[in-house]
Amino acid sequence: MGYVHRLLSAELGRAARHFPVVILTGPRRAGKTTLLRHAFPRAAYHLLEDPDVTARVRSDPRAFLDEAGSPAILDEVQNVPELFNYVRSRVDRSGGRACRWFLTGSQETGLMKGVTESMAGRAAVLELLPFSSPEDARVSVVHGGYPEPLARPAAADLWFRSYLQTYLERDVRAVSSIRDLVTFRRFMAILASRAGQVLNRTAIASPLGVSIPTVSEWIGILETTMQIILVPPFYENLGKRLVKSPKVYFTDSGLLCHLLGIRSESALLASPFAGPVFEGFVASEIVKAQVNAGRRREVYFFRDRQGLEVDFLVPGAGRRLVLLEAKASRTVRPEAAAAMGKLARSLAPREVRPFVVHWPSAGGPAMATLAPGVSAIGFRSLAAAVL
Repeated sequence: MGYVHRLLSAELGRAARHFPVVILTGPRRAGKTTLLRHAFPRAAYHLLEDPDVTARVRSDPRAFLDEAGSPAILDEVQNVPELFNYVRSRVDRSGGRACRWFLTGSQETGLMKGVTESMAGRAAVLELLPFSSPEDARVSVVHGGYPEPLARPAAADLWFRSYLQTYLERDVRAVSSIRDLVTFRRFMAILASRAGQVLNRTAIASPLGVSIPTVSEWIGILETTMQIILVPPFYENLGKRLVKSPKVYFTDSGLLCHLLGIRSESALLASPFAGPVFEGFVASEIVKAQVNAGRRREVYFFRDRQGLEVDFLVPGAGRRLVLLEAKASRTVRPEAAAAMGKLARSLAPREVRPFVVHWPSAGGPAMATLAPGVSAIGFRSLAAAVL
């Protein structure tokens, strides 16, 4: 598999020109190391996972940094968070010159704590998620965006099984004292069956026999390690009673399909999960477009007590709002735009741009008019619509 250009590259280069330290976070196996080594080939590379390396760092961090050289990539730096203080002191002595250190981490908790305490004002923090559809044409709803399943789709199921095992044994235990990983794995399966729904912690806790606070803690772990996206409801004074809990989606639709036992596009389209899986895929594509462009995550859903519902609201420049309905179908009809039209009228005088995002046919048009002021677009045109 050749190198695939990452849209975050422009933001990464900009950060490296203005900050002495760049920290790249993201879920395990999203491609952080590949991106940094490709973008900065002259930077020395050091993997801080090997026990011999971490022992050497802990015993003599100053000597390690002397030998590491500059610029340097310190990969999986959350394994030795005490290194932050020594990097900080060198940054301060250098007078804050352009980037000398690139740090990566697979999970955020320990890494971000170190940044907050030691690197405030000295580091740019960027987030790399799995491939988006504009980055790689092989990205699909069934296989998601992780590089390995896209490169070897025949072995995707084995890869996701191994990924889950590694994630449970390393990342989950790194951020929590959970001992019962079997129950946590069941929790992930139950959450997968409820993806795309408003989060109901009681309904999840009951079949597991755990408390609601435990479910809340586990939801926090999945969000911290970037395995799920929580989409909050949109609040504006519309004079209606609104749903207050967030919706939950998996960051990678391939992992979600694996958890649901779905192995092919035909199986997905024939399953009752087609709508929620595709909706989650759209949510992930929105977030990827935002973080790749250096924008903060900002996506909402709308549902009121009278039954009016719109899948996604994405704020744009000024007071502009992009409204999105996700339809897991290659055929979309004008009635798919009805809810967006009703909500758009209640949001006046804000500028509203409504789209229906669907599963495009091969060779079909990128955009078509569905109703007055409403366009139907394939998911590969989504990034251009929300940015």
